[in-house]
Amino acid sequence: MKVLFVAAEGAPFFKTGGLGDVAYALPKELRKQGIDIRVVLPYYTQMPQKFEEQLTDLTSFRVELGYKTAYVGIKTLVLDNMQYYFVDNLAYFDRDQLYGQGDDGERFGFFDIAVIEMMEKIDFIPDIIHVNDWQAAMIPALLVDRYHWVEAYKNIRKVLTIHNIRFQGWQNPDALSHIFNTTMSLYHVNGVEKEGQVNYLKGGINFSDRVTTVSPNYAREIQTPEFGEKLDGELRYNNWKLSGIINGIDYDQNNPATDPAITVNYDASNVIEAKKANKMALQERVGLKVDPDVALLGVVTRLTDQKGMQLLQEKAEELLNSRNVQVVVLGTGEAQFENSFRYFEWKYAGQFCAYIDFDVELAQQIYASADMFLMPSAFEPCGLSQMISMRYGTLPIVHETGGLSDTVQPYNQYTGEGNGFSFNIFNGDTFIQTIHYALDVYESNPDAWYQLIQQAMATDFSWTEPAKEYINLYEGLVD
Repeated sequence: MKVLFVAAEGAPFFKTGGLGDVAYALPKELRKQGIDIRVVLPYYTQMPQKFEEQLTDLTSFRVELGYKTAYVGIKTLVLDNMQYYFVDNLAYFDRDQLYGQGDDGERFGFFDIAVIEMMEKIDFIPDIIHVNDWQAAMIPALLVDRYHWVEAYKNIRKVLTIHNIRFQGWQNPDALSHIFNTTMSLYHVNGVEKEGQVNYLKGGINFSDRVTTVSPNYAREIQTPEFGEKLDGELRYNNWKLSGIINGIDYDQNNPATDPAITVNYDASNVIEAKKANKMALQERVGLKVDPDVALLGVVTRLTDQKGMQLLQEKAEELLNSRNVQVVVLGTGEAQFENSFRYFEWKYAGQFCAYIDFDVELAQQIYASADMFLMPSAFEPCGLSQMISMRYGTLPIVHETGGLSDTVQPYNQYTGEGNGFSFNIFNGDTFIQTIHYALDVYESNPDAWYQLIQQAMATDFSWTEPAKEYINLYEGLVD
């Protein structure tokens, strides 16, 4: 079976969030399980030099983009036995950032057209085209509309994965002619029209054969007004083709036994002592008081309201004044959170660290060193950090939403079951109550804490099972 996997970013070339991780790890596992899968990404000029040097030019052509034509270059390389294609056009992809440009609708509209026309030119016609998020969501709609006459494309089945429904790709109706060079035949309530505009993600939902999202619980949540971001009605209408498949994490990259970023490597057999050694090294690095026995709470995230940082902002001082704890926060984001956490670092020197930066190596050190990992997201389609933290024996404290509910089993003091802690009402009081509860177990019941660590590290968050679910979905479509 041949699959073309289309995304707007993919590690290790370009990554701003979870999509980049998925676009690397899922295809890698699918190939391992026998799928002939290839990945196509935009060719951003942020590509690291070591990969730039491996690129070869495969072909070039021009596409019709409204009232003009645009150059498309296709570059390729093979990495870890995976063939990657990159769509090149400096006018669209030579930017300071991957997203957030004023012409993103046109940039990714161009990308979608280029990907479709590329398939014949590189002689790779997939059985399945698997597109991700709004940036690639118009591909299914265009295959049904603008390219329906192309004989080679008639049997391609279309899968859309929604990683975060908050981002949808809104454009004026004239985008259909000015960008996609098509008529208004798509512009209706069962097509791409939404509230008088073109909505790329809606087009993907309506014209894909299957729609997946990144956790079963999130698939249920986005069919409600609270989480559906105005597309809940469309998702309820299409719920027969909607399913949730939990993301995995890359077990090669996230392995405490081999991770080169951490001070002492370890597995479940020596986790307690190794964590203390890693904790002291981290404390030394970030300016916290060196104490292997203090409870260290880690945060690695974007500093936004989606990630629940308002709860930490609200309750940090109460926590720091009432318990023997340390907090280390790594991330960048909204100025109010960056400034608040810098203030806490100044006021509670040696007890609170605000590392306002993006540092992959430091993130791994926090996963390996912390005792608890705070992830109070307001909503979370899947989340990878809670899975990585458990892989490293760090117990997550999460809000029961989306994929956090699917992956974190709260501690049951009567049976000993669980792999973390959770709270179901999104406010500061329930958040800090849950932290206090976890700290009580940490301080007063080390045997139960050790057992929780063992259970967390034993939970399987690899891509093996999720990849099997995707293969079953693909096979069902092809059959």
